[in-house]
Amino acid sequence: MMEVLAIVLFAVSALLGLVLIPFGLPGLWVMVAGVLAYGWLTDFRSVGIVTIALTAGIAFIGEALEAWLGFRFASKHGGSRRAGWGALIGGLVGAVIGIPVPVVGSVLGAFLGAFAGAAALEYTRTRGARVALEAGWGAVLGRAAAAASKVALGLVIAVIGLVAVLRG
Repeated sequence: MMEVLAIVLFAVSALLGLVLIPFGLPGLWVMVAGVLAYGWLTDFRSVGIVTIALTAGIAFIGEALEAWLGFRFASKHGGSRRAGWGALIGGLVGAVIGIPVPVVGSVLGAFLGAFAGAAALEYTRTRGARVALEAGWGAVLGRAAAAASKVALGLVIAVIGLVAVLRG
């Protein structure tokens, strides 16, 4: 019975984690928690330190990649480091506050927040609307690339967890 509960818990955490990622929420960490929960409920028969370290490492890489892509795309489109920080902070604030649209409000808020943060902070540096808008657009592209990258990493975590389940 505990084995079935462990499998269901892992499956739910993997699916939920993948759904949470585009909303700017910690989906990768939900998936890591699911792998840990599966291991704990099955006395770590097929989930060991290597599996745990690998999934946690992938989640850390996803978080770092998300921050880096925001900076990269904002600067690629003419923005400064200030625009990169604006994209990161604005995207997080936008995801938390969201837009009052059911289901996709957090996603829209994250994209709008990244744009507004990058554009606003770049404008305070250059006083040029065109440069600020370009940096904001870069932040939006960076946010999209980050979400896609994190979903891909989430699929890798799900496969690693599935291999552990099948071994168990």
